[in-house]
Amino acid sequence: MSVTAVGDADLDALVPLFAGYLQFYQVPRSATEIHAFLLERLQRGDAQLFIARDEQGMAQGFTQLYPLQSSLALAPAWLLSDLFVLPSARRQGVGEALMNAARAYAEARGACGLQLETAKTNLAGQALYERLGYVRDELYLTYWLSLANT
Repeated sequence: MSVTAVGDADLDALVPLFAGYLQFYQVPRSATEIHAFLLERLQRGDAQLFIARDEQGMAQGFTQLYPLQSSLALAPAWLLSDLFVLPSARRQGVGEALMNAARAYAEARGACGLQLETAKTNLAGQALYERLGYVRDELYLTYWLSLANT
């Protein structure tokens, strides 16, 4: 298995993975919308995406990071916004390899940490994150203000 940074040539393989991710969170979107969103991320350079492929070159999963600043640490950090592994590729180290690639990328850029959120029901993901040293935040609550209908 290999994990590499996503480039324009990876978009066709990435779109179905991203569709699977959105389906997991029950917010399906069209392939056209997903392609446009991902292409914009690559063109703007405002996110870092990684894709995992098996030995035959078939895409197995992806992760997406966004840069942010930690005001409390006075240092850069990264938001690990998205992580998805095909159901057929789970429990084979793909998620861990993607998480490790994200960590290495953030460390190489002097980040003070990685932040992520996941659904309360995503127990498999939580187990992976905790096994890799992520600590569940017990001090802060996350809030969301939807601006979609304003």
